[in-house]
Amino acid sequence: MQAAQWAYASVVHAVSRFEPVVVVADPGQIQSARALLAGDVRIEAVPLNDSWMRDIGPTFLTDDNGRLAGVDWRFNGWGLAEVEYDLDDAVAEAVLGRVGAHRFRAPFILEGGSIHVDGAGTLLTTEQCLLNPNRNATANRSMMEQWLHDYLTVDRILWLHEGLKDDDTDGHVDNLACFTAPGAVVALSSSDPGDENFDPLQENLQRLRGARDAHNRALDVHVIDQPPPRYCNGRRLAQSYINFYIANDGVVMPAFDAPDHDAAARAVIAALFPGREIVQLQVLDILPGGGGIHCITQQQPLPGGEGGHQWRP
Repeated sequence: MQAAQWAYASVVHAVSRFEPVVVVADPGQIQSARALLAGDVRIEAVPLNDSWMRDIGPTFLTDDNGRLAGVDWRFNGWGLAEVEYDLDDAVAEAVLGRVGAHRFRAPFILEGGSIHVDGAGTLLTTEQCLLNPNRNATANRSMMEQWLHDYLTVDRILWLHEGLKDDDTDGHVDNLACFTAPGAVVALSSSDPGDENFDPLQENLQRLRGARDAHNRALDVHVIDQPPPRYCNGRRLAQSYINFYIANDGVVMPAFDAPDHDAAARAVIAALFPGREIVQLQVLDILPGGGGIHCITQQQPLPGGEGGHQWRP
């Protein structure tokens, strides 16, 4: 537990070098959070079951004039029957209320880590997660695409197939691929045909290379090789260099105590984000909980302006 807390704190301090950070902590953990965090980090007491703000927090939106809003997705503990999630399902509403943002309560289940947008009308996700009956049992692809259009005003959905071995999120896309700019994607790959992730990752790459975005552009696809496998309690850890956080002038990305792979991944990210400082952190103490850097963070746009009509993530 303490090692994971220190790892979380290292992410907070890295992000705070580039932008203000607000940490949400359960009321019973405020003192321990304050002991680990620098004084300029704001801490808000909100009851929690767990700690994955990407999945339980709001997906922020702005309109054409910068007004701030957010989607409050319904949350059911990643469809896992043994997970308590009643407090987590109320977190997005609490966060939106405290920042004074308009709240759109979605009528369907979705976690923020299961989607990624380019800000220009295109969304990435996976069939394994969004079409999983443990989320929205009666939903089909067309229904889900309509919901995503209605709540995020996206015009094209790019469907990958499935995610990493033993990933409890049922294939969250933030371990698989993300936009680095409109028309450009970086994706996880495997160079070992005998690896259990090889075939799913190859299929995802084939789909990306054959896809076109909302502006009918073919995607410029870059790849990062996954690190060597690691296991915890007999299950493979979902290690992914794609699970990084894009800050205002930097990128906070993971390392997995695999020097050659870590260095190669850093080089790819540095090339894709010129002008941003790359901060690479060891995250092996976060992974056993089921996520990484991107999973514990959620960006909030700077609000501004009045009026406007179309909300965009």
